[in-house]
Amino acid sequence: MRFKFLCALALVLALSSSSFAAGNLAFIPDIRDSQVMPPNNYICQTMLVGNKLITFRSWLDIPYVSNPVEPEYHRLNVYIPEEYFHEGGTINGYTAKTAPILMPNGVGGYMPGRAFVPANDMRHGGPNIALAALAHGYVVIAPAIRGRTLEHGKAPALIVDYKAAVRWVRHNKDKLPAGDTEKIISDGLSAGGALSSLLGATGNAKDYEPYLKAIGASEERDDIFASVVYCPITDLDHADMPYEWVFNGVNTYHLGPAREMDENMKAASEALKKAFPAYLNSLSLKGYTLDENGNGTFRDFIEGLYISAAQKALDAGENVLGLDWLTVKDGKVIAADLAKYAVWATRMKAAPAFDSLNMASYENNEFADKHFTEYSFTHSTAQKPAMADEAVIRLMNPLNFIGVEGVDTAKHWRIRHGVKDRDTSLAVPAILALKLRDAGYDADVAAVWGVPHDGNYDLPELFEWIDSICK
Repeated sequence: MRFKFLCALALVLALSSSSFAAGNLAFIPDIRDSQVMPPNNYICQTMLVGNKLITFRSWLDIPYVSNPVEPEYHRLNVYIPEEYFHEGGTINGYTAKTAPILMPNGVGGYMPGRAFVPANDMRHGGPNIALAALAHGYVVIAPAIRGRTLEHGKAPALIVDYKAAVRWVRHNKDKLPAGDTEKIISDGLSAGGALSSLLGATGNAKDYEPYLKAIGASEERDDIFASVVYCPITDLDHADMPYEWVFNGVNTYHLGPAREMDENMKAASEALKKAFPAYLNSLSLKGYTLDENGNGTFRDFIEGLYISAAQKALDAGENVLGLDWLTVKDGKVIAADLAKYAVWATRMKAAPAFDSLNMASYENNEFADKHFTEYSFTHSTAQKPAMADEAVIRLMNPLNFIGVEGVDTAKHWRIRHGVKDRDTSLAVPAILALKLRDAGYDADVAAVWGVPHDGNYDLPELFEWIDSICK
């Protein structure tokens, strides 16, 4: 009962000494304290995880830079399990000193991302990643992050903010009551997955320094230990090609009501599909190539990921029979046909999928309503076509930093992509994984049966993986 009394006392003290933001129980420290963890401005919360009550302390709305250009978003939340405030307190074998720090981002569609709040609000039911991680013994530090709809939110704002939040954590390593600042792990899905991959790939890269200085980020390291990546919308300057490599020939798209691609879109699909093998081969991935028709060991690898997903589902008692793109014999999935898969999965986006010809996609908006590929710029149907700055495009692609001297890429990666995902091609996360492996990093990549464009749907398996690299 003693810790509950202390939590209640801390709440009273916080209310008496901090400004109160109505509607979100947020305590906002003075902006002059932006580089310092406020020790007493926390509240205690108790929530149900399964059939177990867990208690944790929450520091909310802490500024993480000294010159915030979007003050509403340049803030983060810190959550620490209550057990770590008591002598000898452990959870799942972790202590206050050894607990990993999970830093999930809430970015989607390259929109601004609010800081994660622990809750039982998963679409699949049960606790979200922040609450489940606390129950498992992790410290959770969740930054809000700028996005494309804000005045100061265009590229590369998202990755600059994520890095600044990591630097705040390192700046406060002696003030944080718990958490191992050498075991920082990012997490995100979709555009947030792209952001997680960028954070993992670009640790301490000097290219971002001017942007970090401009917002008053701490002068600390921003490399992390591991990166969790779900269905990343990344490699944007090339992602239109692998999308058409998979979905070319499927001319009905389902972004909103089902519609047919026009002649410009169909021509783009043909050209982009044809261009993909040369791009793939230019990456010099060890053992993975494509011929001019799009066949080869890389195609085998992609189909193999689908085969593995189907086999795992079959072994778990799910029905994968009767699908014309899979061949199953004697309880074994022995083949997958990528062309038939595309018909089964259906196309979501018209061609080009990301750098749209009319310059109207989310990704165009992320680049300040400009094109970011040569093909779309050359074939633009926009009234006033413009090309994004080459240096900014480069800063948004993790592939440009993996294996580069002076960059400290995360050592461990877990990359997942749903079999029913049509928002991007499985080739995109696969290339990311292979590029990492070639550079000597641990990259666990898999397709997941029955899952669309989504993430954090397999928290027990995710936490098992995190434990395997942290213990």
